[in-house]
Amino acid sequence: MLTLADVLEALTHVRPSAPQVITEASIDSRQVIPGALFVALPGERVDGHDFVGAAFQRGALYALIQREVDPALRAFDLRGGLNLSSLPPAALEPPLCLRVDNTLTALQQIARFWRRKLDVKVIGITGSVGKSSTKELVAEVLSVRYRTLKSPGNLNNEIGLPLSVLRLGAGYQRAVLEMGFYVPGEIAFLCDIALPSVGIVTHIGTVHAERAGSQEAIFLGKSELVQALPPAPDGVAILNYDDPWVRKMEEKTRARIFYYGLSPEADLWADQIEGLGLDGIRFRLHYGSEVLHVHVPLIGRHSVHNVLRAAAAGLVDGLNWQEILQGLQQEHTQLRLVAVRSQNGALLLDDTYNASPESMLAALNLLEELEGRKIAVLGDMLELGPYERQGHDMVGMRAGHVADILITLGPRAHMIAAAARRAGMPRKNILEFEQVEPIIAWLEGNLSSSDVVLIKGSHSLRMDRIVAALEVRS
Repeated sequence: MLTLADVLEALTHVRPSAPQVITEASIDSRQVIPGALFVALPGERVDGHDFVGAAFQRGALYALIQREVDPALRAFDLRGGLNLSSLPPAALEPPLCLRVDNTLTALQQIARFWRRKLDVKVIGITGSVGKSSTKELVAEVLSVRYRTLKSPGNLNNEIGLPLSVLRLGAGYQRAVLEMGFYVPGEIAFLCDIALPSVGIVTHIGTVHAERAGSQEAIFLGKSELVQALPPAPDGVAILNYDDPWVRKMEEKTRARIFYYGLSPEADLWADQIEGLGLDGIRFRLHYGSEVLHVHVPLIGRHSVHNVLRAAAAGLVDGLNWQEILQGLQQEHTQLRLVAVRSQNGALLLDDTYNASPESMLAALNLLEELEGRKIAVLGDMLELGPYERQGHDMVGMRAGHVADILITLGPRAHMIAAAARRAGMPRKNILEFEQVEPIIAWLEGNLSSSDVVLIKGSHSLRMDRIVAALEVRS
């Protein structure tokens, strides 16, 4: 377990006698558990320094700070060469603040130090879509044999990944960590902390093109994961053969390449894919001379790629097919899209976490598989940069062919509506709104028990409010 001695050695290069165990690091005083290290991060709207006292009240033992807080709280200044080795143990008794130059840098420094003390294999996952779903499924498969930690939620950036690393204890054998990309160098930085030996790349799409600049820039940023892997045989890059951008990453790594996809050219591939609606998907898996008939409880034909990634992670880690298939059968691995019933019996496909052209098209393909009148409630897709019109047009064309009724939310979603009209959808079947409330009102007044409603858009639109208003209340 992480101790105060580890924290102080990471920050000062001196290891005092400080055996107090630290359960985890936290940046939110409301989520602090007893024994935690609270990291006070300054922010634009909220400053963690204002909640150090609250963190101690909830059981935090120590707090990292970079400015003065309540003078009633004991504090050590670690910036001035304090001679920790000569301190009596009582001087480090909690609750105690530890002042550093920069709390975020200190958090990252501690995580980097702690990772290097652990004998654990790290699997890093990146890509424009499918990171979180893949993380969940890979963790389920590896957990059949190994004690496995996965990064909670979408803690995949310069703050979240160090927090995940500090959850690792000596008993863990595997860690599955999601790695997000916004700017060049970010994934390389995360890899320097996490030291992955296996890297999985899902897909190179147009997500975050507004910030990254182009699909080429996204490719280069995501490639930092495979570049950071150790050379073969220790390093393995698990790459999507179906995506030409991901396939190009073979040139960027010294690791062994393991391809997955829907092509017989891949090391692990699938065919005869059959969507069974809410009953999951059925397909054949091919690996060398082996052929397996598989049925998994994941919703949507696009989920076969998540299965391939998880199976590939198991294969390169030495798991047998019995173990891999056992991991794939866990029903709670369906992450983003959730199916619930409305109060009048309509089926609501809640996919409101986020949206990109690729994930929108996958969700519409699922809608097409299901029986009933098909209603697509689609919102703006943000951060597409130069791909904004192309992305919304692609989604609108597909919606025009799949949905019986299209409802849009937001100014960008007008492009979806226009493309659906060009695809031949009758104008009377397209409704365009700028607010959530009239969408809720229309659905409440027009849904029938045989309807299937897909609800999807960028997270900031808070389209989850539509689902919350319509679903059956327990």
